[in-house]
Amino acid sequence: MIGKILKVAQREYIETVKTKTFLVSILLTPVLIGAVLLLTRYLQKETFSGPRPPRHIAVMNLSDSLSAELDSVFAGYNESQPQRQIILKQYTEDDPASRDTRVEEGKNEVRDGKLEACLVIDQKVLEGAGRLHFYTKKVTDFEFSSTVRRLVNDAVFNSRFRQHGLSPQLIAELRRGVPFDEVDLSAKSEKKRDKMAMFMVPFFFLMLMFFGIFATSQGLLMSVIEEKTSRVIEQLLSSVSPFQLMAGKILGQSGVGFTLVSLYGAAAYGTAAYRGMADVATGGIIVYFIIYFVLGFLLISSMLAAVGSACNTIKESQNLMGPIMILLMLPMIAWFFIAQHPEATLSIVLSFIPPITPMVMVIRIAAQPDLAFFQIFASIVLLALSVPAVMWASAKIFRTGILMYGKPPSLREILRWLRYD
Repeated sequence: MIGKILKVAQREYIETVKTKTFLVSILLTPVLIGAVLLLTRYLQKETFSGPRPPRHIAVMNLSDSLSAELDSVFAGYNESQPQRQIILKQYTEDDPASRDTRVEEGKNEVRDGKLEACLVIDQKVLEGAGRLHFYTKKVTDFEFSSTVRRLVNDAVFNSRFRQHGLSPQLIAELRRGVPFDEVDLSAKSEKKRDKMAMFMVPFFFLMLMFFGIFATSQGLLMSVIEEKTSRVIEQLLSSVSPFQLMAGKILGQSGVGFTLVSLYGAAAYGTAAYRGMADVATGGIIVYFIIYFVLGFLLISSMLAAVGSACNTIKESQNLMGPIMILLMLPMIAWFFIAQHPEATLSIVLSFIPPITPMVMVIRIAAQPDLAFFQIFASIVLLALSVPAVMWASAKIFRTGILMYGKPPSLREILRWLRYD
């Protein structure tokens, strides 16, 4: 029995890794990820510091005492940012009728594209009773609106300081921050680290786990459906039992997943070592990652093998895959919270939902290496008990569904298969 399972696993592994698609994906995936990261950095740089044409704003300033300070603050900004200037054209109107007319004219100029924005500053803004009214067509340009708001607030603050006999320069000096060093004590030796890089470590392990498990399990799903549709499955079942076929396929695809994870993990470790951050991935984290990966792959691939055996096409499988996909996306959605709060009640609860346990736990351990051992042990035991139970149910469904064609079975019919002897 073991020999037949291993032969099926060997066939499944070789048939997958020898394809050009697999070889190309190994090289193309990291290239695409790197390109996306570089593009993201480039776009951020262009958005916040790249050159752009001067932007003209009409300012209806109802607070006369603020005019000089506005000119000073925006002039200072334009001097420091010569490639991203914001040009003000201030108006002061005492007559409410002419003021309202000027505001409408400014709005129309914005609508016609002659101005980037029209800003109306209430009369009592220095007393804290007024507001700023910003009219623009480019409401999604958050960087522009936030810059204008910040500069106007600076002008307001400076004017208030002067009204109280305080120099803005003196206030800035008194508010000068103190250098802040953050030292990581999660390792044996104290070390200053890049906070953002450390924060992304749990996300990296999550993505490595998700890609290694789900992407490879998807290949198992498509393999089962393809062989079922082409009737190759009938020839295979003449030599092995349904359980041996399913177990062999799962074992073979787990080898594919482990190959991918090993290659990408080694590349990431080499990059981290090059940047002097090799110690972020301790031996304990790697060992736990392997344990959770193996158990998670067996669990999820068993579920997808059952789905594939019950369907005749990829389109049919999507209906059954929907609930599974929603569940598997939970760690992706909640990773930011889990990484910051690995001991929170929600993080602990998510750790004991078997299909997502591997991904949630790897986030928690990467974020907090000294996580309570009892929780780690309990989650591994839960997975170890869930895997044979799910594989038993999947084998029942696989045995019946693999030879059924035509109309896809309903959920009630699939549940009835579990009662077959």
